Amino acid sequence: MSHFSSIKTQIRNINSLKASLGDLGINWKQGPSTVRGYQGKTSQAEIVIEQENNYDIGFSWNGQEYELVADLQYWQQPWTVDGFLQRVTQGYALHTVLTESSQQGFSVTEKQKNEDGSIRLVVSRWS
Repeated sequence: MSHFSSIKTQIRNINSLKASLGDLGINWKQGPSTVRGYQGKTSQAEIVIEQENNYDIGFSWNGQEYELVADLQYWQQPWTVDGFLQRVTQGYALHTVLTESSQQGFSVTEKQKNEDGSIRLVVSRWS
């Protein structure tokens, strides 16, 4: 028997989450919307990623952070669940840093993606 799983994240800013999903080329739907699961079961989420197999992935607000909600037995993404979350979280962190830096008057002077997948970011502010 299959069921929804909720995986905690550190994602709190929906705009950075949306930007990260966009960077990964993932089509998503703005919610609140229904996440479809096994035997017609559903869950509500603020971001829904529809899969071709009709079992969706969602990001649902739990009051503190967005949780990944999905029926993991029907996961149909190019990455494992962990790989997906690592990529989304890295993009989320990048967009959050860029937004916060910009709000504090910093601008990006260097952005480099390293061979190990990490991102080197240099910001500066003229006073």
